[in-house]
Order: sequence, then structure tokens, then C-alpha cells
Amino acid sequence: MAKQTFTTGQVLTAAQMTSLQQTAMLGGAANAKTASYVLVAADAGDGITMNNAGATTITVNTGLFATGDIVTIINIGTGTCTITAGTATVTTSGSLVLAQNQGGVLRFTSPSAAIFLQFATPASGDIEGVTAGTGLSGGGTSGTVTLSIATSQSDLIVKGFEEDVNVVASAATGTINFDVSTASVWYYTSNASANHTLNFRYSSGTTLNSSLAVGDAITLVWLNTNGATPYYPNVIQIDGSTVTPKVPAAISAGNASSIDAYSFTIIKTAATPTYTVLETQTKFA
Repeated sequence: MAKQTFTTGQVLTAAQMTSLQQTAMLGGAANAKTASYVLVAADAGDGITMNNAGATTITVNTGLFATGDIVTIINIGTGTCTITAGTATVTTSGSLVLAQNQGGVLRFTSPSAAIFLQFATPASGDIEGVTAGTGLSGGGTSGTVTLSIATSQSDLIVKGFEEDVNVVASAATGTINFDVSTASVWYYTSNASANHTLNFRYSSGTTLNSSLAVGDAITLVWLNTNGATPYYPNVIQIDGSTVTPKVPAAISAGNASSIDAYSFTIIKTAATPTYTVLETQTKFA
């Protein structure tokens, strides 16, 4: 029911009362449109329903509506319907471009300005109620949200689908800082020249302790190449502190003319920090 003017003492019919109630509940007459449309004064209190397979517009001009007037707009067509400011000003915190089955209420704050209050249905491709944070950018209450998947060990200690291998054309000797942020598998391809120390840390500036919570575990692999004289990692450290791994059999030497694979599962069991380290040695000749 379009906005009406009533006189004192006028008796309303049941149909008029029903229509008034419908309008108060943001319903109003089903004013169906199949082509672009310019609002007229009689649309105050009504609902405009757009139904077109192509793109359409609903134009809003000044001087037609009073402060407080509302017009409900629904798009049921497959084509987009754009609410367009003609001579009036139209603002919104949502979108003025309505996809199929979207809509809202055009409320006039003055005869020359209106706010479009979009119903709580995100525009096509939008995600509502998302706040940008770790791994997310954009978004807010609507718009495009980008989810970034970790692409390096600095984002995830172990990727799961694949593991980076740090291939180094050097001979193992001295202390080797095994930075898990670089890779979870390290492979020294030249023949080792001495027994050596493996020091597990997250990176040069970050401890492994700070990267693991109690109950976390990480599995790392050290590939050591040996020539005629075999060598092996005889000292194991975490963040510079020596630990004693648990082994299925004592490891006291490497294997000549082979690649020895050492697997280390590091389990953080207390915040002090305390670790349980499981080590195995496998010969590949």
C-alpha cells in the first residue's frame, strides 16, 4: 500500500488495515518491474520487485519522498539490479548492486537523500563477518577475503603434503645448526670429514623451544654422506643444549661409502623445556 493521507474520523476497511500492517512489516504492494525503473512518489511504503535476466537499474531522484519514507527493493531476477542515485544522494554500508534474491530498504533521511539498508545477505562472492588476521586479508563485514596458505617452513614447521630438503654441497664437520625453518630434511652431499654436532633450532634468531608448545612433536631427517672413513653425528643438541636421544640400538659410528639417514622425532614434554628425542639410523648404500 502506497503512503496514504487520511482524514479525521475516517473509517478504514479491513483490506486497508491489512495493507497498512503489511507495509509496517516492510511488505507493501508487490510492485513488479521487469525493466529499469525510476521511483515515483507513489512508491513510498511499497515494495519494488525487479525481475529481469539482464542488468537493470532503479533510479532515485530528489523531491519525491518525505523524511522517514521507505521503499523496499527486492531483486528476484538473474540479472543484477543497481540502485542508482539520480538527482538524490544514496549511501549504504552494504552494496547498491543486488544479485538475485537480494534486497533491502531505501530509507529517506531527507527529500534529497536516502540510505539503503541492505538485508543481511552477502553480495555474490562476498563473505560477511570475517575480520582480517593471521592468514586472512581484506574482508571486514563484506568484500573479498584472501586466505593465504603457508608456503614456507617459517609458516608451518612441517607442511604435511611435501617437505623441503636443504641440499648442501659440503662435508659434515664441527657444529651444524639444523634450522627447521629452512627445511625438515637436510642432506650434506660431500663426504663427512669428522664426527659432528647437530644443533636443532627453529632459525638463527628463534629457538625451537619458542616454536613448540608442550605436547607438540616434530620429525626431522639428517642425511650424512660418508666416504671410505665413516663419521656420524655424535652430539645432539636443541637450542645449544645437549640431549640424549632414545635409540632402538646404540649408535656409535657411521657406515662407510654410504648415505646414513638419521631420523629424529622431538617431543616437547614440559615447558622447562624438556624433550623426549627418538633417533634411528638407516644405511643407504
